[in-house]
Amino acid sequence: MIGKVSVIGAGSLGTAISQLVSKNADKVYLHAKRKEVVQDIQNTHRNLQYFPNTLLSPNIQPVYKYESGLDSEIMFFCVPSSAVRDVASEVKDLLKPDTVLVSTAKGIEYPSGMTMSQIIHEETGKHPVILSGPNFASEIVLNQPTATTIASKDSKDIEKVKKVLSTQEFQVETTDDVVGTEMCSVLKNINAIAYGICEGMNINENARFAVLNKSFRETKDIVTSLGGDPDTVDGYCGLGDMVLTSTSNQSRNHTLGILYGQKITVDEKSSSILFEGKKSVMAIKTVCQQNQINCDVCQFTDSVLNHQKTPEIAFRELWSKMVK
Repeated sequence: MIGKVSVIGAGSLGTAISQLVSKNADKVYLHAKRKEVVQDIQNTHRNLQYFPNTLLSPNIQPVYKYESGLDSEIMFFCVPSSAVRDVASEVKDLLKPDTVLVSTAKGIEYPSGMTMSQIIHEETGKHPVILSGPNFASEIVLNQPTATTIASKDSKDIEKVKKVLSTQEFQVETTDDVVGTEMCSVLKNINAIAYGICEGMNINENARFAVLNKSFRETKDIVTSLGGDPDTVDGYCGLGDMVLTSTSNQSRNHTLGILYGQKITVDEKSSSILFEGKKSVMAIKTVCQQNQINCDVCQFTDSVLNHQKTPEIAFRELWSKMVK
């Protein structure tokens, strides 16, 4: 049993992770940036914003920002990729020297091209454990069967995180391939947008799944070229997460792709919906260009999202490159 665990971010994933680890920790501090979320959990022991029908474990304590609970053994960063740098900077001077950090954000900073683990290390001096897999928060919070991948070069850190996450229903595989695991978490969003564009265009299923297959191959090529293990792409953080995010109606990036495939432009600021794959497209395209890596699916996605190319023209260009 772990003593104290902190979860930064009281959104859907943060709440789900808190519920999950509460089975293996004495105390879980759920840090929220909004006072009304803290009050709701204190009064009803439910996060009414995200899971109004789910009663949270009694050992989950909501905390407004960083008022307490930062002396934990493990701290999960459950915030969007766009907020990781700010959060890491805010907590860096409040952490215990032996606190293990866990990154759950799936994105890459643009224009720096830095991954979430690189950002967290730059801000805190700590190398986080990476958590990535086919993991919808709505299913985790209900204790439904789920598998995930965690990655770290530090064997002690990874065993501690595995211990707090593992239950009969939540299965955890481990790897030391941080590069491969993180790149899979970024690329799956891009691949989901690409698949969604094809679906939005009503492209036939043969072609859609051929594009998904090409996405899988290119993910292996990119991971290998950047120093990761191509076998990582066969894991839960790779194939499992890519297929889930690309085909499920719960996936925001899949939905974003469908809308662009239908020539509907989304204003993220007015909709307040975060699509973590959109900036990742630009960042990965730049990384691939700098390293001379082929990325036809990423270029297809970028041309539709960021360069106003019609989906039909972009798809025809992609289709001409399906066979090497």
